[in-house]
Amino acid sequence: MRAVVLEEFGGHLDLREVPHPVPGTGQVLVRIRASGVNPLDTKIRAGRADHARSRLPAVLGLDLAGVVVEAGPEVTGFRPGDEVYGLTGGVGDLQGSLAQFAAVDARLLAPKPASLEMREAAALPLAVITAWEGLVDRAEVRAGQRVLVHGGAGGVGGVAVQLAVSRGAEVYATASAAKAPLVRDLGATPIDYATTSVEEYVAEHTGGAGFDVVFDTVGGAVLDASFKAVRTYTGHVVSALGWGTHSLAPLSFRGASYSGVFTLLPMLTGAGREHHGQILREAAALADAGGLRPLLDPQRFSLETVAEAHAAVENGTALGKVVIDIDH
Repeated sequence: MRAVVLEEFGGHLDLREVPHPVPGTGQVLVRIRASGVNPLDTKIRAGRADHARSRLPAVLGLDLAGVVVEAGPEVTGFRPGDEVYGLTGGVGDLQGSLAQFAAVDARLLAPKPASLEMREAAALPLAVITAWEGLVDRAEVRAGQRVLVHGGAGGVGGVAVQLAVSRGAEVYATASAAKAPLVRDLGATPIDYATTSVEEYVAEHTGGAGFDVVFDTVGGAVLDASFKAVRTYTGHVVSALGWGTHSLAPLSFRGASYSGVFTLLPMLTGAGREHHGQILREAAALADAGGLRPLLDPQRFSLETVAEAHAAVENGTALGKVVIDIDH
């Protein structure tokens, strides 16, 4: 089969013929139709993601959507012809989705949302699981709460906004002025982070009380700002990018709590993979009910132009999630 292979971090992505994978126990063979590109994919390629390093030579690509070709031993939940999607590879020793086929752990897969095309489904897994683990598993977002999503126009942030809205929360999201219409269209009240201070938007939107849940998808100084924006005592800050050194004093002075999300943990350790599949099943139901839709970049890429797809993500020219079409 054809696959894009990385021989050294920071090196070229080479399209070549590689051995056809064979599904082992608990695995299914998937004919890949589309591969979603995340900022993390570009960091892995560059060797700037020690927490998600792949074993070289590697086939990268975290997200996929495709069709089951064969079910390996002890697989009962899928059969040939099933359309599936999942966060299945591209880290550790797991083959990624920049290939025509992949043998993947069936626990990481779920039936593709019937209402979405392959490209749309491939745009969702990493973002959906990250947002779900933060807002549902950790913060238990519910109706009546005020939720602030930092980076509400981004890949994870846009999904987080929709997820919080679907659970009945009153949602706010930071974004640039240019992306305010997009945030509003997703169901959130936009906050221009460039012109509005933390104190100002907390006062304006919560009467100074703070947000019940703050979901940080940006990290760095934005996580520090999250500690200042959360509600006293009952507030909960969740971050998907809790790297670096941060003062916990602002959070402690509010008696609030913090949770971190490391979406790749089940892929790297093997533990908890069933939960990823369950999240994707529930997300598919939400998408089919009209409560979740991916934001796709209109550019079209193929296995031959993966480098250009990565560049579009790295230089910020993409208008939505970049997805690579896998031709057969």
